[in-house]
Amino acid sequence: MRTIILLIFYLVGLILLTPVLLVFLVLGKKEPVLDIGKWAMGVSRWILGLKVEVEGLENVDPHQSYVFMANHVSFLDGPLLFYVIPQRVRVILKKSIFRIPVAGLAMRFIGFVPIDKKSISKGKRSIDQAVQAIKEKGYSFLIFPEGTRSHDGKLHQFKRGGFILAVAAQVPIIPITIKGTFELMPRGKIFPRRGKIKVIFHPPVETAGKTVADIPTLLSHVFTQIGT
Repeated sequence: MRTIILLIFYLVGLILLTPVLLVFLVLGKKEPVLDIGKWAMGVSRWILGLKVEVEGLENVDPHQSYVFMANHVSFLDGPLLFYVIPQRVRVILKKSIFRIPVAGLAMRFIGFVPIDKKSISKGKRSIDQAVQAIKEKGYSFLIFPEGTRSHDGKLHQFKRGGFILAVAAQVPIIPITIKGTFELMPRGKIFPRRGKIKVIFHPPVETAGKTVADIPTLLSHVFTQIGT
């Protein structure tokens, strides 16, 4: 029932907000679109009966650019983090998601970056695009370094892309641990259960002065932080 209510909420919201989105697009106003997205994720959390406990917000400077990195065990993770991260964060997403009508247009407009995981060269271009956005516009990005959702709830091997991004942009990494979403909505489950979720923001991992040669050490450290 809660999922049906959520779908109705999104359908009505899509109809009502499409003209608003077009106005913001013409005016070039990205921030209100991001704020509407955060509001919608907050309402979604309430409809689904998700209680969220957040720790470590003192580790996040709202005015500093970061690469946020989190474990990924559920479809709930992305929307949840978009809501709780105390910034207007952008996300690097697989390109197929950008085909969603209206929503895909909105994501491109506000600075989300599509990535083709099947092409190394196209993946590099996506990273370069995100680096430019961080340096020129002060954006922060959310990355799931495992590259896909975990099947068993355990933390799996990290890919290097997010670390290349952080080092190239010379911005700190904020490791994030999500607990509880796997139990509420594991991969393959369509309807989430009510329950509690915990999100932990760990202290930032500095990349200033680091190079590609330092990525294995950074990767190991962030893996350990998220896994705690």
